[in-house]
Amino acid sequence: MQINLPDVKAEVEAAFAAYEAALVGNDVDTLQALFWDSGLTIRYGTGENLYGIAEIAAFRAARSPLGLARTTSRTVITTFGRDFATASTLFHRSPDRVGRQMQTWARMPDGWRVVAAHVSVIDAT
Repeated sequence: MQINLPDVKAEVEAAFAAYEAALVGNDVDTLQALFWDSGLTIRYGTGENLYGIAEIAAFRAARSPLGLARTTSRTVITTFGRDFATASTLFHRSPDRVGRQMQTWARMPDGWRVVAAHVSVIDAT
């Protein structure tokens, strides 16, 4: 298996950047489009466990658009072959807490999509 093929890694980096821009801009349509449209999609958040695209969509629609600004650091994107990737990043909204975000991406017929995601927040050390 080939790891981090330059063209594939660039595609996933672009998809990840589009996700981040949509997240801080509360672009719900783009966020929804970047997740796999399946009942098998999972998103574990800081206060919710979402199973399937319908639950993820409902969460996104109800989420407050306030307080979404953040910075990221230590982002690592790793691709495996041409159709599978992981993205991990730390995010920061306050000096005393650090968020952790991990996403599993898969190439689908309509492009790269998040098929599983996990978000958590811990005390900064």
